[in-house]
Amino acid sequence: MKFSRMFIPTTKEAPKDATLASHQFLVRGGFINQTGAGIYNFMPLGKIVLDKIKAIVKEEMDNAGANELLMSFVTPLELWDQSGRSTQMGPELLKFKDRKGAGFVLSPTNEETVVDIVKNRITSYKDLPINLYHINTKFRDEARPRFGLMRGREFLMKDGYSFHSSHEDLVREFNLMEKTYKKIYERLGLEFRIVEADSGAIGGSGSKEFMVLANSGEDTIAVCDSCDYGANVEAAKRKPNKKESLQTKQIEKVHTPNCKTIDEVSSFLNVDPYYSIKAVIKKALYEDSSEVVVFFVRGTDELEETKACNAVEALELLDATPEDLQSANLVGGYCGVIDLPKDIKVVVDSELKDDNNVVCGANEEEYHLTGVDLTSLELTFKDLILVQEGDNCPHCDGKLSYTKGIEAGHIFQLGTKYSSAMNATFLDANGKAQPFIMGCYGIGVSRLVAAVIEQNHDEKGCIWTKSTAPFMVDVIVSNAKKDDELEVGEKIYNELKNNQIEAILDDRKNARFGFKMGDFELIGFPYAVVIGKKLKDGMVEIVNRKTLEKTDVLIDEVVAELIKLIK
Repeated sequence: MKFSRMFIPTTKEAPKDATLASHQFLVRGGFINQTGAGIYNFMPLGKIVLDKIKAIVKEEMDNAGANELLMSFVTPLELWDQSGRSTQMGPELLKFKDRKGAGFVLSPTNEETVVDIVKNRITSYKDLPINLYHINTKFRDEARPRFGLMRGREFLMKDGYSFHSSHEDLVREFNLMEKTYKKIYERLGLEFRIVEADSGAIGGSGSKEFMVLANSGEDTIAVCDSCDYGANVEAAKRKPNKKESLQTKQIEKVHTPNCKTIDEVSSFLNVDPYYSIKAVIKKALYEDSSEVVVFFVRGTDELEETKACNAVEALELLDATPEDLQSANLVGGYCGVIDLPKDIKVVVDSELKDDNNVVCGANEEEYHLTGVDLTSLELTFKDLILVQEGDNCPHCDGKLSYTKGIEAGHIFQLGTKYSSAMNATFLDANGKAQPFIMGCYGIGVSRLVAAVIEQNHDEKGCIWTKSTAPFMVDVIVSNAKKDDELEVGEKIYNELKNNQIEAILDDRKNARFGFKMGDFELIGFPYAVVIGKKLKDGMVEIVNRKTLEKTDVLIDEVVAELIKLIK
């Protein structure tokens, strides 16, 4: 391809709302342009990159034995009613009616569609397992689309779904998809981490995220310094932080004037905050109702809201208002596990299960209880805490620390959530109808375009990995009006093509050399060959975009040198 024949509208100006490097450089480099809130067009260079990522994903999925199909982007609302997600997904699910009044959605994911495809078409365990995937447009009506391709409303995703006759076979396929995803990200040249994750609205009993490591990532992940353990903080675990238990004492009600916080109470009673419990009061929202819930965690811990939301199977948790507290007969700042109103739902963090001498609120203004024995109470215990840096890894003696990541893939063990809801069954070896056991596997293909740049850029622009670069070599003719320079440029360009190296020839006659170099650095081709002043000595210059190192090479040797560098 020649620059003079290609539509590459580079610009010096970045969008005013562009805070991420990928958003700025993909727009400035002419890869994408915005057409609406969270909606982007892929320009020619962007389409090349997108197709390269898509091809790698497809090749590895095919190698793993998955079957590619293409499901419709518009799906009947009726299918979402069957699964229950027509209301569970909330306003992110864009619904509309056609001229006949029939309800449809723009699919954000395709569990319902694929179950409907398999239902009544696979009827026997003998036809299982099967893994079906497609790479197609998705739409989520994000409340705050931002960060360019990172959090858009319309995006390209690879979503795959497997069907099994046993949980053991699901686990086998889940592990195969984990290996397959690792190959994909390795081929893309990305530094990534596989982490345990919360299943969110997709559901299921187990899931893992693939995080591209980048300081700009929206997700915080906890990683171990001694083993491969990693987890999104929404799902991260630790070895219990245990101190020596105190000797059980009799419960005593103590006047604690103006002491509402853990620090205030601990200081007033001269007690280590570890031996106290704090109440976090939330309003849990369900599909058709809401209720006030009290979560209790150790005084030295913080509540992790996603864990808390899952613990009560709510759609969302909101901070309880003073009106909520009043209607529930709760005393803010003095809430405790004893003598709470009977209709209040209570969940206690698992690490408090064996504690027998702690301080908590007395459910009375300006009073706390000491000597509370949690082992004598009937309570619901769940993992509720936010793992902190410095906590012990749950799998070894290492320490956990935080890093940032971009979620670029997510795999789930769905189980029978969708097949049961939609009455999709097969006959097992005993001739008995059983719901399909399912897995789900997603990769954000368009998001990966941005993720590559978040991990690979400098102040000048993009630095594409070799497998994602729109062209491997930019052959820059310093002054295309000079016939000798243009002739050498075309000779090198054609030799590169003959050696199956993707190259673009910057033959623009109306652009100065400095502008051409600026475009090379902004767009981020891995290498440039500059034909200019040293031509009289039979030399050209190779520029490495990543390091910006320049090397003089004889004209007749430049292609061989590039082949060595690329391989």
